[in-house]
Amino acid sequence: MNREEALACVKQQLTEHRYIHTIGVMNTAIELAERFGADSKKAETAAIFHDYAKFRPKEEMKQIIAREKMPAHLLDHNPELWHAPVGAYLVQREAGIHDEDILDAIRYHTSGRPGMTLLEKVIYVADYIEPGRKFPGVDEVRELAETDLNQALIQSIKNTMIFLMKKNQQVFPDTCLTYNWLVSGK
Repeated sequence: MNREEALACVKQQLTEHRYIHTIGVMNTAIELAERFGADSKKAETAAIFHDYAKFRPKEEMKQIIAREKMPAHLLDHNPELWHAPVGAYLVQREAGIHDEDILDAIRYHTSGRPGMTLLEKVIYVADYIEPGRKFPGVDEVRELAETDLNQALIQSIKNTMIFLMKKNQQVFPDTCLTYNWLVSGK
């Protein structure tokens, strides 16, 4: 599937605002992939499809999580996380993408995971720093992403955890594990 076909496929699933965000993530992911040595074609594809399931009904996502035996603890946390693993599942079935590197980059773009691949890091950070994002701390992460993808990832996760904690919201356990893995330097 070429870029135009992929964009046409996702455009049907997204609001105009989210589609513009997706274009920003795609361009940022390609740039980061080229800067840090990841596969830019895989980065492009993963970025295009990263929010594929963002606007699926919550009930549909719950059913997919249960039926496909995805980690049950997903359902105990913010539904905003669900579109990533559900998106990987649906992209494989509906868009015919079977590359596990791409699917994992989609699957973990909201939570991260210990042992993240370079491509997964690229998509996570690209989603965080794309040009349409405007919130406290994003410019610092953009600066870090100029030279050090790991530091950009650490700071983005730290910012997210602090944001959630200030609102007395749960932090997804996999995100905490990812942060600990990154700062341990393993």
